[in-house]
Amino acid sequence: MNHPYPPGRPAHPPCSRTPERPRQHARPGPAARARRFIPRPSWTVYAMVFVLLGGILFVQAYANGSFIPDYRAENTFGSGQDDVPDEILEGGPIVNTTADRPQSYRLPARTIALTFDDGPDPVWTPAVLEVLDKHQVPGTFFVLGNQVVRSPDLVRELAEKGHELGVHTFTHPHLTQIPGWQRRMEYTQTQLVIAGATGQRSNLLRFPYSSRADAFVDQDWPLLQQAGELGYLSVVNDLDSRDWERQGTEGMIERTIPEGYSGAVTLWHDSGGDRSQTVEALDRYIPMMKDRGYTFTTISEGLNRALAEAGATGTTAGPTEATFTERWRGQMLIMAVRAADGTFVLFGVLFVLVGTLTIGRTVLLFVLARRHARKRRRRGFAWGPPVTDPVSVIVPAYNEKEGIAEAVRSLATGDHPGGIEVVVVDDGSTDGTADIAAGLGLPNVRVVRKPNGGKPSALNTGVALARHDLIVMVDGDTVFEPDAIRRLVQPFGDPQVGAVAGNVKVGNRRSMIAKWQHIEYVIGFNLDRRLYETLRCMPTIPGAIGAFRREALEYAGGMTDETLAEDTDVTMALGRAGWKVVYEENARAWTEAPTSFGQLWKQRYRWSYGTMQAMWKHRRSVLDKGASGRFSRRCLAFLTLFGVLLPLTAPVIDLLAIYGLIFLNRTETALAWSAMLGLQFLTAIVAFRLDKEKLGVLWVLPLQQFVYRQLMYLVLLQSVVTALTGGRLGWQKLKRTGLAPGGPAGPPPPVPAPAAATARRVRP
Repeated sequence: MNHPYPPGRPAHPPCSRTPERPRQHARPGPAARARRFIPRPSWTVYAMVFVLLGGILFVQAYANGSFIPDYRAENTFGSGQDDVPDEILEGGPIVNTTADRPQSYRLPARTIALTFDDGPDPVWTPAVLEVLDKHQVPGTFFVLGNQVVRSPDLVRELAEKGHELGVHTFTHPHLTQIPGWQRRMEYTQTQLVIAGATGQRSNLLRFPYSSRADAFVDQDWPLLQQAGELGYLSVVNDLDSRDWERQGTEGMIERTIPEGYSGAVTLWHDSGGDRSQTVEALDRYIPMMKDRGYTFTTISEGLNRALAEAGATGTTAGPTEATFTERWRGQMLIMAVRAADGTFVLFGVLFVLVGTLTIGRTVLLFVLARRHARKRRRRGFAWGPPVTDPVSVIVPAYNEKEGIAEAVRSLATGDHPGGIEVVVVDDGSTDGTADIAAGLGLPNVRVVRKPNGGKPSALNTGVALARHDLIVMVDGDTVFEPDAIRRLVQPFGDPQVGAVAGNVKVGNRRSMIAKWQHIEYVIGFNLDRRLYETLRCMPTIPGAIGAFRREALEYAGGMTDETLAEDTDVTMALGRAGWKVVYEENARAWTEAPTSFGQLWKQRYRWSYGTMQAMWKHRRSVLDKGASGRFSRRCLAFLTLFGVLLPLTAPVIDLLAIYGLIFLNRTETALAWSAMLGLQFLTAIVAFRLDKEKLGVLWVLPLQQFVYRQLMYLVLLQSVVTALTGGRLGWQKLKRTGLAPGGPAGPPPPVPAPAAATARRVRP
């Protein structure tokens, strides 16, 4: 609602430079507004989102949970070999427990099988493969499922080049320390991802931390039996290069030379660390053994050759074709783990982003907010000559019976020397709000009744009826301190100041929710306002306590209903027009904070969504020149980074903290989270000191991180969803109980106004 300049008033305020009138964007028509809708919060959707994120993190944790690259010692759990058949202990490295009678096999003489564990690795497996291709020898790769999902193309290349694949479990656990069902899952998942990557199945299995056949102990025998029941041939080794020790190529070669001309299964690694020595040793070892008359083969080919020489039948080895279902399930598993990996990488990036934004914001707050405070406390500081002009206070009210009496009384009895008029605009209340205000009988209070039209309409009506040029806007549930109005208007001694934000205090601090909001008001609002004033990019004059020049209001186009945050909208318009918007910390007003999560959600939903609307409305002004562009680039950048992006990504800190406490190093995780909490404590202490508040309430700050911050995250998420639909809301009236300090718990009963004092009724 735009108001023309009253007769005799200058077209521009008496500033040192001419303000720039912000562009007014066309409002959507009634039909377009009618088509908009507000999606209601869906806890089912939110629960599904968190279950999905939890599932992704669990998959990622499982895929990495137990594998520590082969620096562990061999599995030495248990002792005794009474249960292990002699055929196994005295036999070869290939163990067959698929039949009733266990059997073991050795490779034929002058035959070597090169076997590689713990891969594939995107760096070292190709290097090993290059050496094998160079000397035209095959290898047998016992792969880990969690490595296959990260390099499926590499596994496919191994199979296509004729190398053999075997199962080495999914996460490399000590199999004797996990239950049978989990061992089956380790084998099955690895088998599936091999099928998904290559279309093949393998019946070869190597236990993590295994060595030779004569090293099996009683605890290993159930593992061998279970492997046979599942159709696997268990493979150990004859000779171990111990390349994981990385003590030089000579030792590796020496340890893998068979005695005489016997055949041997040799153990190497193509993953788990720096394998440069392994690659160098293989490049020397293979031609040396060929010169000695050895041939190289895979495990399956060597076994089949040994069986043929012995005239045995019935047992064969080698890859088989996987079924369509196995291939499909394997591909889905690969996609799931890779998606989990990608999500975790994204979370890592967000973690760095959140940390950077948090630290950056903290540094800015410390530097600029403290500079602001020192400037105000400097001896002789003044905005200009004392402001004693009369003030009009506009109180838009809609069903405010619980607090309207105390609010109006605190305003009307303020100590401002120039005089105060209070205009209560009742916007179609149905609870007797107007009668209560009129019944107070205060001579400087006028009550105006109008049909319900929304808060901006009520404010514009009050401004149009106000008699004075200094306008204070107040919520109907806010109680002012006696000197609040006088202090609030003093910055108007500077002719460039167009609006002033006051200091909003939470009056009802008894409940935990209210304490959290008290902390938020002091840190998130009042401390930020010091920063915004210093940078000349104040985004919001709070509806609870704010003052305006009439000229500035009219020049900005007055209050509009184009956004839910009319206070943010008009403040941005003032900033774009070149007016100074400042913060007066000593002008205090007390408001009642929501006392339930439902009411809090309702309030913050309106705030956050309205702010996004205002940002979208003024988005094009970042390209403006002059004051409009300077203000918009700063203001919208800060709101985007610290008002939207940081709150949306902040829960990553908590998610990764929970993940770290469960799956990673608990001490390091606790220290990292404590450091972030300590940074918030430091910010809180600075803010509370600047605001002259007691620090005792900060004991609830850690709890705030687990409950309150998550609720604010959901509110912001809901606001983003609503913003995408372009929805509109009404007053979003909150339930009040009259708990603001300075008066009774509730308002006095309605007092009918005498005929002579009946409030004048006007239409908007």
